[in-house]
Amino acid sequence: MAKRIDVSDLNVYYGDFKAVEDVTMTVEPRSVTAFIGSSGCGKSTFLRTLNRMHEVTPGARVQGKVMLDNLDVYDPSVDPVAVRREIGMVFQRANPFPTMSIYDNVIAGAKLNNQRMNKRRADEIVERSLRDANLWEEVKDRLNKPGAGLSGGQQQRLCIARATAVEPTVLLMDEPCSALDPISTLAIEDLIAKLKENYTIVIVTHNMQQAARVSDRTAFFNLAGTGQPGRLIEMGDTNKIFTKPDKKETENYITGRFG
Repeated sequence: MAKRIDVSDLNVYYGDFKAVEDVTMTVEPRSVTAFIGSSGCGKSTFLRTLNRMHEVTPGARVQGKVMLDNLDVYDPSVDPVAVRREIGMVFQRANPFPTMSIYDNVIAGAKLNNQRMNKRRADEIVERSLRDANLWEEVKDRLNKPGAGLSGGQQQRLCIARATAVEPTVLLMDEPCSALDPISTLAIEDLIAKLKENYTIVIVTHNMQQAARVSDRTAFFNLAGTGQPGRLIEMGDTNKIFTKPDKKETENYITGRFG
């Protein structure tokens, strides 16, 4: 069941350095929200705060609130591992576990969550997840072969299958197509359009055409200057952001005048 994310007054720090300042936004369920903006403006950092992945970096912390429906993600009683199970993540570079088969890659997270899973249930999860990732027909006859032996685009879809196998409600994607050729990129974009029927999806992309193609809403981030924190400048329906943004900064970025 896709869930809504409400972020209010979020500041992100690495030690004393404030990387992102004062972000407030709502991410609607069963939709695709794209984060755009120049390099270093805090898009990926902010994305990682939504499922507490940034905490893996020593000294990283946040102030502010992230609500997943009625759950306060940063409440001290909340287990970050449970948050990451609920809010899955797909990274820029496909990262299948190199020593594992395609089958074991898909089921790895689900097995951690349910140690006593029987073979039939595991088979069902693997098939469902690979079908969800539009990969089943391509790999069903070689499930025991290494996941690392797939092409780049297939590896990225395998990572998406691995993320959906644990049945999250939100999928975060950090530039999931940046290392892929145009045909593989199109396959991932088609997949995102299909996945949003069941998930809340947030994607960071440097490809503005991609943001325009895949997203329902777009958030534009920018820096006031070098060494300054990233800020959310404007967020709205993708069509409006790309054709009639409210802020001059957004228009300048979209039209290629800077960034």
